[in-house]
Amino acid sequence: MSVIDYVRDMAAAGLHSNVRILSSLLLTMSTNNPELFSPAQKYQLLVYHADAIFHDKEYRNAACKYNMALQQKKVLSKASKVRPSSTGAAASKPYITKHNNLPSEIEVKYKIAECYTILKLDKDAISVLDGIPSRQRTPKINMMLANLYRKAGQERSAVTSYKEVLRQCPLALDAIIGLLSLSVKGAEVASMTMDVIQSIPNLDWLSVWIKAYAFIHGGDNHRAINTICSLEKKSLLRDNVDLLVSLADVYFRAGDTKNAILKFEQAQMLDPYLIKGMDVYGYLMAREGHLEDVEVLGGRLFNISDQHAEPWVISGCHSFYSKRYSRALYLGAKAIQLNSNSVQALLLKGAALRNMGRVQEAIIHFREAMRLAPCRLDCYEGLIDCYLASNGIREAMGMANNIYKTLGANAQTLTILATVCLEDPMTQEKAKTLLDKALAQRPDYIKAVVKKAELLSREQKYEEGIALLRNTLANQSDCMLHRMLGDFLVAVNDYQEAMDQYSIALSLDPNDQKSLEGMQKMEKEESPTDATVELDGDDMEGSGEEGDLEGSDSEAAQWADQEQWFGMQ
Repeated sequence: MSVIDYVRDMAAAGLHSNVRILSSLLLTMSTNNPELFSPAQKYQLLVYHADAIFHDKEYRNAACKYNMALQQKKVLSKASKVRPSSTGAAASKPYITKHNNLPSEIEVKYKIAECYTILKLDKDAISVLDGIPSRQRTPKINMMLANLYRKAGQERSAVTSYKEVLRQCPLALDAIIGLLSLSVKGAEVASMTMDVIQSIPNLDWLSVWIKAYAFIHGGDNHRAINTICSLEKKSLLRDNVDLLVSLADVYFRAGDTKNAILKFEQAQMLDPYLIKGMDVYGYLMAREGHLEDVEVLGGRLFNISDQHAEPWVISGCHSFYSKRYSRALYLGAKAIQLNSNSVQALLLKGAALRNMGRVQEAIIHFREAMRLAPCRLDCYEGLIDCYLASNGIREAMGMANNIYKTLGANAQTLTILATVCLEDPMTQEKAKTLLDKALAQRPDYIKAVVKKAELLSREQKYEEGIALLRNTLANQSDCMLHRMLGDFLVAVNDYQEAMDQYSIALSLDPNDQKSLEGMQKMEKEESPTDATVELDGDDMEGSGEEGDLEGSDSEAAQWADQEQWFGMQ
């Protein structure tokens, strides 16, 4: 047994630090005395050494060593071609058998591509994998290629690679999702798995599962919800965490926040270590004003893993809804560093940039989110908000019309189009018609109710607005709706109930500044003497307030510096 065999056995046993030290020493010996090891042994040493470096997460160094191994393999290949001619076929057989146990050259190339992917050198990774002949590509090589092609926007090549994965492994469900996300028809995808479904018992659910994800990626949220619910109710798949997370996500896309939160909580109870989908859950909780719960959730996920984007996004949402936009920007950028395909991270960073007045940078992030998730309306809403913030009403209208035509006339698309119409005095009546259609489809859709209430407020139709808000609040409780009802009640001089509505709004979201301002304004109007005294007291303590503001600016500058340090701007 040679020393190379000992290195190989240690590598197989997972003794990576030991392999790294020994292989390093042996490679130095080989450099000083080239005759010490054969070309095959040098190749083995380089591969085992690179594997140990890869395990230590030194990916650039590992890629370099793997490339050195490939160069050594070329030397070995030349030597093996020369050997038979000089010694004869019979003498060469032991040599060939011995070389059959060498580390696979295909596997080495895959490891190089893996290093490049981690280093975000996607073009280099594609170049390495493209160099492997199609017939020699294993399923994992095709899967990596498919994901890289998709990320690079080479959809046709991505589809071909995903199909090759399915040809080799018909139950590769992530490859199925990849095909459906690239607009391949559900029926075509299902046909590629039909043989295995029919030959293996208890797989009849798979065709329904494919149909559900086809609806998801086709933007048909209603049918997706019904299909997943039918799967989830089956005894064999009841309480499956992946299905619950998918169901929660579709409820979120459909604008049903209540059911989305409910399903996320159910999934979290079943799997306390769940990370997937928790960024969306944290965002919803932050938007609903439950910032303390969001802070706890973020801390718990950091304890599980800080190498995933989700905990950074959750902490970023907490900062965003606490109006600490610079910190939210930093956390969103950190999440993108960890996972450049995180739609929620892109939306977080885009929203932070928009609120900091950096609209053009925000537009870039919202467009990338749209590319990754073309059926998520919040990506389009973010972009439209940017256009409206920069007075680009024409661009916003074009985008809203495109969504309406592409995804159909549902409550969400109608409300988005109405939102843009409200910005133009010439299209107020069209906005009203669109909102009425949206509310006819979904009377409980909060965004449509809010926009209709805003329109009624402009028209000073306060009684009609009060009736609309009361009807909606009869079935659900929402901070913004209670606050708006308070504003309408003030307009009709019903101060006592207005105060009650502001109180309810603040109980739902203690950080809702507008409800607090409305309540304080009413208190000052009711007791002008107290208000004067309070104002004088505030004036006397003005220096303290300025100190707080300075601290806030200081913190923003600190996080901005950190962005530059990490190269995130």
